[in-house]
Amino acid sequence: MLELFKENNGITNDLDTLFSCIPDEISSALTNDPRKNDLIEIIMDLGRPPKARFPEGEETILDMEITKNHLNYVANSIGPFNDDNRAGLERTLHRISAMRNRQNEIIALTLRVGRAIFGTIKIIDDLVSSENNLLLLGPPGIGKTTMLREVARVLADDLNKRVVVVDTSNEIAGDGDIPHPSIGRSRRMQVPQPRLQHKVMIEAVENHTPEVIIIDEIGTEAEAAAARTIAERGVKLIGTAHGTSLDNLVRNPTLADLIGGIHAVTLGDDEAKRRRTQKTVLERKSAPTFNVVVELNSRSQVSVHSNVSKTVDMMLRGAAIKPQIRRINRKGKIERIEDEQQSLPKNTFQSDLEKEYEESPESETKRSAISIFPYGVVKAKLEDSISEQQIPFIVSNDLSNADVVVTTKQMYKRRSEIIKSAESNGIPVIVLRRNTPGQINDALKTLVDQSVTEDVIGTILDNTSQSLLALISGDVDEIELNPQNSYVRKLQHQLAEKEHLYSFSSGREPNRKVKVFRKNNKTGQ
Repeated sequence: MLELFKENNGITNDLDTLFSCIPDEISSALTNDPRKNDLIEIIMDLGRPPKARFPEGEETILDMEITKNHLNYVANSIGPFNDDNRAGLERTLHRISAMRNRQNEIIALTLRVGRAIFGTIKIIDDLVSSENNLLLLGPPGIGKTTMLREVARVLADDLNKRVVVVDTSNEIAGDGDIPHPSIGRSRRMQVPQPRLQHKVMIEAVENHTPEVIIIDEIGTEAEAAAARTIAERGVKLIGTAHGTSLDNLVRNPTLADLIGGIHAVTLGDDEAKRRRTQKTVLERKSAPTFNVVVELNSRSQVSVHSNVSKTVDMMLRGAAIKPQIRRINRKGKIERIEDEQQSLPKNTFQSDLEKEYEESPESETKRSAISIFPYGVVKAKLEDSISEQQIPFIVSNDLSNADVVVTTKQMYKRRSEIIKSAESNGIPVIVLRRNTPGQINDALKTLVDQSVTEDVIGTILDNTSQSLLALISGDVDEIELNPQNSYVRKLQHQLAEKEHLYSFSSGREPNRKVKVFRKNNKTGQ
C-alpha cells in the first residue's frame, strides 16, 4: 500500500473517502472541480453556504445554506468526536472538527484534508538523522504534521530506529486501530484524551524502549515537563509546538521550558556595571529540551537555529539573531541562503555559560567556557547547578573536547575506558562521593576556586603571546610555558594554533603545562 502512495507523485489524500461522508450536492461540486487535489479544507457553517479553502484562498462551493440535516449527515458518517471535538475516518489522515452551541449541538464543521506527502523533510534530512532533539514551529496549515509523518517513516524504515509516535487525536497516523502506512514501521500510541498526552509520553518511554519519540502540538506545561523528562532519559525527541518562531517560545511562560526556561536574575552592582546592563536581567535557567529549532516559513523555506542555547542567550540580551535560511529552489535543489551567524553588538555580553572576551586591538582571542564531561553524573543536575551558580562552565557530550571529567566514586572504581582515556590524556577527573546536587555544587565551587580571575588570565595570555613571538621570529625552536589550569591551557593552545604553531600539554595536575614548537621542528612533530 505504501508503495502505491509513493508512485502517485509522492502524495496520497484519499479524497474519495472524504467526499463520501459529505452531502451529495457538495461532494459532486468538489469532485468536478479541477483544483480538488489542492483542496485544504471544507467549511460547513449552519445557515451559511459551504466553502472550500485552496492555497489561493477561500471560495463558496454552492449557493445554498447548510442545514442541521447536512451537519448530521456528516456526523453520522464519521467516527465519534473526542473531548477536543475532533473526529477522523478510519485508515485515512482526514480530520473533522466540530463547533457546538451551548446545548452541545453541532453548528459547524471543518473538514481538513489529510495528505501523506513524501519528500517533505528533504530540506532538513541532516537534522532528522542527527542525534539532536528537533522542534518544528510554524502557523497552522503550513505542514508541520505532514512533515512529522515523513520523519517517522524515514527514521523507522530508512534508519532502522525504534520510533514511537504519540498521536493525540490520531492526527499523525489517522483514525482507527491500524496506523496509516505513511508512518512506515513506526509504532503509534493513541491518546484517549488530549489532557492525558503528557502521561502517554512518559508511558511510551517506560514501557516500549523507543530510540525516538515523535510528538505533535506540545501545548501545555505538563507536556513540556514530560518532554524534558524524556530527553533526560536519552531518548531523541522530535515534535511541534504552538508558535511561529523561537521568539514566541521565549515569550511564552508555558512552553519556555522547551528552550531552557527563563527567569529574572538580580545582579550585584559590580557585575551590572561590568555587563553594562540593569541590575535585574533575564537569563536562561537550564539547558534546552530541544537543542535545534526549525521555523517553517513556508512549504519551501525554513529557518534553522542549530544552537538553541546560544541563540536564546543572545535574544535575551538584545543581540542580532541570524538563523540559517534553507530554501528549495525551482529546480528542487536546496539553497542555504545565509549561514548561521550569531554575533553580539558592541558592549554587550554573551551567556554566562559561554562567556567570551570582547574583541580589542590588543587581542583577538575569545574566551570560551570550561567544558565538563559528566560520567555517571546526571547531566540535568549538573546543568542546573551551573545555571544556579552563574559560572562559565558548559556540559559536553564529547570527552575529546572536555577540560575536566566529573564522575562518582562508584564509577571511578570501575576503571572504565573513559576514565583511563581521560587520565592518560591529562584531563582532570573530579570524583564525587555521591551523585547529589550538594556534591555537584561543591565540585563546581572547587573548579571555580582553581580558576584564575579574568585580569590574571589576560596577563598570562599577554605573556604567552610575547613568548610565541620568539618562536615566530626564529630565535628559538621551542618554548615551555608555566603550569596553568585546564582552562588557561586551552586558551594557550588556541593562541598557538592561531599563529600556525604546534602545541601539546604534558605533566600531571597541578603542574601540567603547554609546550609549543614551530611545525617544521622535528622535536614537536
